[in-house]
Amino acid sequence: MMQYLILIEQTETGYSAYSPDLPGCVSTGATRAEIEQNMREAVAFHLDGLKLAGLEIPPPTTSSAYIEVAA
Repeated sequence: MMQYLILIEQTETGYSAYSPDLPGCVSTGATRAEIEQNMREAVAFHLDGLKLAGLEIPPPTTSSAYIEVAA
């Protein structure tokens, strides 16, 4: 089991997301729950496509952190 970071951004019409470790792997959704489910499916589909093409599956390497700054 691998864990890929996804970045979720709120838009005027819902949410969009992408995975920095999987270029081109993106999705949209109306709600936060929907975008998370859509990205699970998008990542699985993306990895299946890489396998079918005989390409290497990139390991998840991106991480995230929050920092505090005075506003």
